Amino acid sequence: MQRPFVPEGFLIDDPQNRRRISSLQGLQQAYAAGETLEARATMFDLEKNLVVELAGVKGIIPFSESSAAGSREIALLSRVGKPVCFKIIGFEERDGRTIAVLSRKKVQLECQSYLTASLRPGDVLDGCITHMERFGCFVDIGAGVTSLLPIDSISVSRISHPCDRFLQGQRIKCVIRSFDDSGRVLLTHKELLGSWEENAAAFSPGETVVGMVRSVESYGIFVELAANLAGLAEDCRGVRPGMAASVYIKSIIPDRMKIKLVIIDAFEPDPEPKPVKYFFEGEHMDRFLYSPAGCSRIVETVF
Repeated sequence: MQRPFVPEGFLIDDPQNRRRISSLQGLQQAYAAGETLEARATMFDLEKNLVVELAGVKGIIPFSESSAAGSREIALLSRVGKPVCFKIIGFEERDGRTIAVLSRKKVQLECQSYLTASLRPGDVLDGCITHMERFGCFVDIGAGVTSLLPIDSISVSRISHPCDRFLQGQRIKCVIRSFDDSGRVLLTHKELLGSWEENAAAFSPGETVVGMVRSVESYGIFVELAANLAGLAEDCRGVRPGMAASVYIKSIIPDRMKIKLVIIDAFEPDPEPKPVKYFFEGEHMDRFLYSPAGCSRIVETVF
């Protein structure tokens, strides 16, 4: 099902959007229909307007119409050169030129109302990483409305920073974990990355594969084989978190959710994280069971 609101950047190449922003007539039709459009911001001018070029018609998003979250100059500066969504709220003539007056805030307020009124925990959304901090990343879940994805909800395999898993501007899938008292959305992601069994099925004892060293403990070294799967290797000198490693798989034990490894070699990893592999392709999940059948420890998420 296509959601009515998508992250900024998703709409700009849509054929209908391209037709609308390519002529004054198309813009007028979008204005009459109340349609949401998207174009690239080209300037933050001296009057604190975001300027958008619309096929010969100058578009202006006034400072007061730039964000539903409260306009901050630094946030608007970061939109220059990037797509922004908007509704047309009027046309003006200035110095013999037609100006389209736009509102990004109006789209965001409609998006926020939709999120709180129409969606529920367990719903799957498209998202785009806007920026990352050590505690998690902020994800555009529609029209520039951002939500927090905490670092411990990114994957089952623990990472030290979201950049271990994502790139700035990366498009991802995410799940609504909950709503807070003010209606803001809290996200999760790991439930889309498959159960222990689904991930372990790609590996067999006796194989040697490449993994990522995620932590070095007194009792062993945790090596990530997939985003939702890690194994424990014996101590190996010179190995540190963040290194790639070739590992021999000694055993896979489903009823204990354990994989025993031996590190063959460790080396510097590729600079960019691996593409995210999603096991769940639906639009809603009520429950995610990570642990295998017969395992004494139940690991699950109930939405």
